[in-house]
Amino acid sequence: MRVLLVEDDLVLGESLKEYLEENQVEVVWISDDRKLDEALQMNEYDVIVLDLILKYEKGESILKGLRDKGVKTPVIIITAKNKIEDKETCFNFGADDYLTKPFNPKELLLRIKALSKRVHIPNKYKIKDVEIDLENQIVLKEGKEVKLSKTGWNLLALLLKRKGQVVSTEVILNYVWPDKAVGDEIVRQYIKELRKILPPDSIETHKGIGYRLKDEV
Repeated sequence: MRVLLVEDDLVLGESLKEYLEENQVEVVWISDDRKLDEALQMNEYDVIVLDLILKYEKGESILKGLRDKGVKTPVIIITAKNKIEDKETCFNFGADDYLTKPFNPKELLLRIKALSKRVHIPNKYKIKDVEIDLENQIVLKEGKEVKLSKTGWNLLALLLKRKGQVVSTEVILNYVWPDKAVGDEIVRQYIKELRKILPPDSIETHKGIGYRLKDEV
């Protein structure tokens, strides 16, 4: 499990990172909220833990921005704000959980685990005349099975999980080839492989950024 922790309190951030990692949770911690977009481009996360009181931008604005961009990753708010109005704002903006400071780090861990279990990623998809079964790794096009490489499957799974969102090349490289140093050209090759299988124009290229599997297809 990988968690993105956005917390500018250096003491709290360090202690939470240490505790979570001791409990088998990989943590990417950023204390400068200006680096959030970079962190999101570099990795895929199971949960985002977001403080509201940050140095450069309000956590509420960051949360709303994430949801406006189509980021569906579950978000747990951690904050000293304890008014019901603050909670209402965050839940209206798309927060999944809200934890008031001070708190026991074990409670955060329990909430992260519970939230990650509730997130349901479907295993079966239908895109026009193409049926995809991720669990059994079967693609049917017009009822006929189409073969796909293991790497192609990993890329397809990522695009389906982030359907409707632009997935950066950096995220693709880290997700599909975590232990290999490969370049953008190899990503283009496998995108080309998927385009031969999926309906025309299903995958958009966002030049210099990444790729997007259309939400409406």
